[in-house]
Amino acid sequence: MFDPISIPFGCKMLFNEVKLKPGVTLEHVEMALGEMCNVVKNTYGGQKGGFIAGQVYKFAGFISDEGSVGGSAGASDHIAIVTFWNSFEEHEKSHADTAFNEKFAALIEMCSESRELGYDMLWQGEPEPE
Repeated sequence: MFDPISIPFGCKMLFNEVKLKPGVTLEHVEMALGEMCNVVKNTYGGQKGGFIAGQVYKFAGFISDEGSVGGSAGASDHIAIVTFWNSFEEHEKSHADTAFNEKFAALIEMCSESRELGYDMLWQGEPEPE
């Protein structure tokens, strides 16, 4: 559950920004989020559906002055769900499935907005060994 992940070059990355309803905290959504992620990895992982790996982040409130251009306007509290897939088609097929939708619906009840964007990988790298 907390092991490092390996991301193959050329995979597709989906970035989902989930904004919680006013008064809803991470503790409120933790179970629904965990169940949803568990269904994704166990039902659609690898050859079963194209899921490679995923990560969930809670916005820490940090906005980089050095890495932001055009001002550093505030960002609202949210959760970021980052998933890696073999293809957008496999992602969409999994998310149209009943098993996923039952768990996603429980999370969405506590959210005001969710937007999932897909990205093509252009580059990846690690520091060269010294």
